[in-house]
Amino acid sequence: QVQLVESGGGSVQAGGSLRLSCVASGLTYSRYCMGWFRQAPGKEREWVAHILSDGHTNYRDSVKGRFTISRDNAKNTLYLQMNSLKPEDSAMYYCAAAQYCSYLVSGYLGQGTQVTVSS
Repeated sequence: QVQLVESGGGSVQAGGSLRLSCVASGLTYSRYCMGWFRQAPGKEREWVAHILSDGHTNYRDSVKGRFTISRDNAKNTLYLQMNSLKPEDSAMYYCAAAQYCSYLVSGYLGQGTQVTVSS
């Protein structure tokens, strides 16, 4: 079965950086759209970024210029480099996979990794 395992979360001060990783198994990784979602306490889960199999990327406006999504198809691994972190970036971050990016919100989802940014 499909498994997505995130790592790299932690606690940082505002302005700091973190790099999240997600290792995928049980799917033809190179053919899948991969993405990141996040959910803060009391809020709905929101899309952060995604990357197509050809490397094309998209970001939500609030993270543009600060976050970078990338993928290593040889390692079945997805990354999210997060710089200039803000307290409002604090959330559980989830890795997601789907055959098409339009289906990402209802696709496979990992267990999540916690990011906490203090002011």
